[in-house]
Amino acid sequence: MSVTAAPTVHRPPTARLTLTELRLLARDRVRLVLGMGLPIMLLVIFGSIPFYTQTRRALGGHSLFDAYVPILIAYSLAIISLTALPLVLADYRDKGILRRLQTTPVGAARVVAAQLLAYLALVAAGVVLLLAVARIGYGVILPRQAAGFVVAALLAAGALIGVGLFIAAVSPSAQAAQAIGTVVWFPLMFFAGLFFPIPVMPSFLRHLSQATPLGAAVQALQDAWLGHWPHLLQLVTMAAYLVVFGLAAAKLFRWK
Repeated sequence: MSVTAAPTVHRPPTARLTLTELRLLARDRVRLVLGMGLPIMLLVIFGSIPFYTQTRRALGGHSLFDAYVPILIAYSLAIISLTALPLVLADYRDKGILRRLQTTPVGAARVVAAQLLAYLALVAAGVVLLLAVARIGYGVILPRQAAGFVVAALLAAGALIGVGLFIAAVSPSAQAAQAIGTVVWFPLMFFAGLFFPIPVMPSFLRHLSQATPLGAAVQALQDAWLGHWPHLLQLVTMAAYLVVFGLAAAKLFRWK
């Protein structure tokens, strides 16, 4: 009697690298807490304070809590794209990992692609988890314009990852990449409405917010949440950040 060996599953190199990066991400509790845990914690805190759950005329009959859910989604996208991603890529470069991989058939570019795919998967999981907690725990309506929400979320992730790659490209070290990403994160989150919701900002700051990737992202997500297709200007703004910073990162990125 002969025994037939089970067929070997051959995954493309990028797929194998992506799975490896996902396993490494799963072991990094700090990044998981910052990217997924902290937004959930803030959601629970805001949902437990009556000040945030009361409806307000200035917000079109919605509460601050309703306005903060898209902001927390933008927070999750930003903290991962602007701090975690540049730190890891710059650290790989500092340790010579990218330089050594350039001499192998795998290639350093595939490692970067695997990093991007792994972080996109982490971001997607964080958004789904946040929506589930908001809906099940607090009865928040899900985005009424689902297609527009997905488009806005993808463009937001792409724009922020483009900025994150640019930070990794120009940073002289991993520590510098983390510091620059953190410095960039704070003003972007301000214009995203984390500290003051965009509708209650002065007119000048509202217009300035629309020119930032996170400000455009939050307004596009909120439009989709209420059942409207995101404004073309918001989508173009995010696409512009993706193209400009993505191309600049590709041109300036140092592999060693």
